[in-house]
Amino acid sequence: MASARQELLRLLATKSFRLGEFKLSSGGTSDYYVDCRTTTLDARGSQLTGQVFLKEIQKRKWRPRAIGGLTMGADPIVVAVTVTSGDIDGFLVRKAEKQHGTGQRIEGFREKGAHVVIVDDVCTTGASTIQAIEVARGFGFEIAGVMCLVEREEANGRPSVEKAAAPAKFISIFTASDVRKEHLRKKDKTFPTTFAVAAGCELCGRPAITNMPRNRCAVHRM
Repeated sequence: MASARQELLRLLATKSFRLGEFKLSSGGTSDYYVDCRTTTLDARGSQLTGQVFLKEIQKRKWRPRAIGGLTMGADPIVVAVTVTSGDIDGFLVRKAEKQHGTGQRIEGFREKGAHVVIVDDVCTTGASTIQAIEVARGFGFEIAGVMCLVEREEANGRPSVEKAAAPAKFISIFTASDVRKEHLRKKDKTFPTTFAVAAGCELCGRPAITNMPRNRCAVHRM
């Protein structure tokens, strides 16, 4: 029987991972895209997200009073963990102060001095995670730890987040390489290989391994 972690990885590989040509929020381009919200907002995906994040928190003995992050990538993760735990509260960090009411950046749990965990769905440059860390500390929270669901392993993201989080630790549940590998493994089982002779991939020029319906390499075969 698959563990919650294994099942969550399979869902990410199936529902959230796409190969192609994509423009990222960081301004760069990539041959793949990970939209974690299609998994974290899935009924089963939400259950698994809560279980996996909570297990990692417990394993590290962080014992936070609350968990939160920058809206909106963190939102479904926060809800999943609070519901699963039954005793960890949640908060959301606005991207900017609202212009009415109390004008606060943090919604939900607001106990100054409390130990909290910052979460995010995808870490590329780490900008959204760092923003959440800075707002949380500025409010008066103590950062117990920082977590992301998928780390893209590029754009200096990890060292940037680690520097901002210190002395708290930053961990990722999965890397983009983990999800890509699982995605390709599932594709290998689903589609028979049709070899293309002396052809290059239409997307990147690498040697093609399929020609039905298009010439694609192992990475870009859809």
